[in-house]
Amino acid sequence: MGYDDPKTPLLPIDDPIHPPPTAPPFSLKSMLTPHTFYVLLGPLLSVIIRLCVTLDGPASSRNMLAVTAWVFAWWLTEAVPMPITSMAPLFLFPLFGVASADRVAQSYMDDVITLLLGSFMLVLAVERYNVHRRLALNITLRFCGEPVNPPFLLLGICATTAFVSMWMHNVACAVMMMPVATGILQRLPVATRSTPDLALGKFCKAVVLGVTYAAPIGGMSTLTGTGVNLILVAIWKSEFPEAKPVGFNTWFFFGFPLALLIFFALWAILCLLYLSKGSSMALAGSMDKSHLKTELDMLGPMAFAEKMVLAVFGLMIALWMTRSITEDIPGWGALFHGHAGDGTVSVMVATLLFIIPSGKQKGEKLMDWNECKKLPWNIILLLGAGFAIADGVQSSGLADLLSKTLIFLEHVPYLAIAPAVCLICAVITEFITSNDAAATLLVPLLGQMARTMNVHPLVLMVPGAIGSQLAFMLPTGTPPNIVGFNTGHIDIFDMMKTGLLLKVASTAILTLLMPTLGAYVFGTKGGVE
Repeated sequence: MGYDDPKTPLLPIDDPIHPPPTAPPFSLKSMLTPHTFYVLLGPLLSVIIRLCVTLDGPASSRNMLAVTAWVFAWWLTEAVPMPITSMAPLFLFPLFGVASADRVAQSYMDDVITLLLGSFMLVLAVERYNVHRRLALNITLRFCGEPVNPPFLLLGICATTAFVSMWMHNVACAVMMMPVATGILQRLPVATRSTPDLALGKFCKAVVLGVTYAAPIGGMSTLTGTGVNLILVAIWKSEFPEAKPVGFNTWFFFGFPLALLIFFALWAILCLLYLSKGSSMALAGSMDKSHLKTELDMLGPMAFAEKMVLAVFGLMIALWMTRSITEDIPGWGALFHGHAGDGTVSVMVATLLFIIPSGKQKGEKLMDWNECKKLPWNIILLLGAGFAIADGVQSSGLADLLSKTLIFLEHVPYLAIAPAVCLICAVITEFITSNDAAATLLVPLLGQMARTMNVHPLVLMVPGAIGSQLAFMLPTGTPPNIVGFNTGHIDIFDMMKTGLLLKVASTAILTLLMPTLGAYVFGTKGGVE
């Protein structure tokens, strides 16, 4: 039905009336299902906490703990769809006396939310005109080699994925890039693609694992690459409003070198585990540049719409990186007295997509609102819920109480703080909850704990945020893992073996960079300015 057509009635009267299907008779036994238990688990936990838990703090802290238990129980069990659970703080906070309705609603339209909203609109434009596919094929074609060089072909596929993930959410990147990668693997014989003991089968595993892990690794580079980075920045801004904000440019100076080193660690691990000396000979008869050139030719020459989307894409990146450069070179943001944020750029550039003509049909623009129906509101609502919970944990006093449970970290040597925090967060996000949820719960606590330790809060908050993104071992750890696992080319053992090595390497790299490059970029040697 054309609901967007104002002339179409919402409930047409001309449709024939069909009798409703006969429903089975209601019985108490039909209600005794695991799903019913999961639905009741959230309210039950909150009631138990309200009645039985005593905290050495204000009553609002206990209420906030009850709300958090309710929301996280529904998140973990998926008793209620995740987007609906993400809206639960809108009614739970006022009912439990944690925050007013107006205050909690403001968390769902933060500047960081608008940044993500505008970025997703640009992602939809990129998908609409197949810009991502053209970019992937062009870059991969240059890495293929003739004769084919498996390590460099793998490097090209993974590098393309990581680059695309820098500018869009890693989930969207994995969903878009996996068909490109598996399309390349379709040149291989079917019998060998699923055989783990042969060189071709191992190469397939390496490609799928590479795309799966390169997406979250590339997302570490920029604020828009993953929701965790946005959560970190929003919590930093909320808890330390007097401190210098972490903007797009500041994070890039630290996140890009970190992601680059982790990316090469990933490539080395995949080459070591899955690419043998005979890989090149095995691939020579099944894969060459002709397959890539054929797919590229099928796209045809670059149209005006594609060029304009790339131009808008480049404009957004340029504005992000030049809004605030250094203290001596303030950037264009100084012209607006600091009122403009990264979300301002994102929404402004996205607006251009609805103004610039596509050049295909008269009056048609690069984007229309019907395309925006595909916006991932589930991720946006999850991010809003994360900000609301972070604000509630802080304002209710629960953060002060929970930070005491991690007080043992006060006695950890300075150089061991990053790996200790990273390891704790990595374990939680791997086995207990999602990246965004883990960051939402732990990053505010780490910020509070840093105050008691008399260290710069980012010394703990950054490793906590990065550690919550290192969910590489299980298919359920993060959505990109599910995308890769569903291809059928890899199994759980492959993910656990590769993911464990990558997790260890990533923790070691962060341990080296945080007290060196991180101290320079974030100024963590002293206190909060």
